Amino acid sequence: MSQLRIGELASRLGCSVETLRFYEREGLLEATGRSSNGYRYYNQNSAQQLEFILRAKTMGFSLEDIRELLAIRVDPTASSCGDVRSTAEEKLAQVARKIAELQAMRDALSKVITACCGGDVPANHCSILHALEPDSTKPEVAQ
Repeated sequence: MSQLRIGELASRLGCSVETLRFYEREGLLEATGRSSNGYRYYNQNSAQQLEFILRAKTMGFSLEDIRELLAIRVDPTASSCGDVRSTAEEKLAQVARKIAELQAMRDALSKVITACCGGDVPANHCSILHALEPDSTKPEVAQ
């Protein structure tokens, strides 16, 4: 692969030009150079680094996580495989917590939807709206 302009690289990897510019501003990706007309150019290493970043994002890694992983990628002898595994395990634990939260939301929504008649009665009788109302037996919150 020869030098690619920003639009060509974005198109090749299925992301937007703005995404590439964002990663550049964040210091995660660097253009190989610029032409006399100001176009950014990227080489094979840049393309591989961008692909690494995009894959890490799809696995839920934060920009800070990706920054750390890229640093390890550049100097793999400075860290151990266990360090990388710990980062991945923490991400997996975060994903598990999010899934549990989403399942709780699903269960709560399912419960209020099941309780709703869904008929043509006026909405002031809707059990979903009533379920969302603050509990009148709870003490008022001071403002």
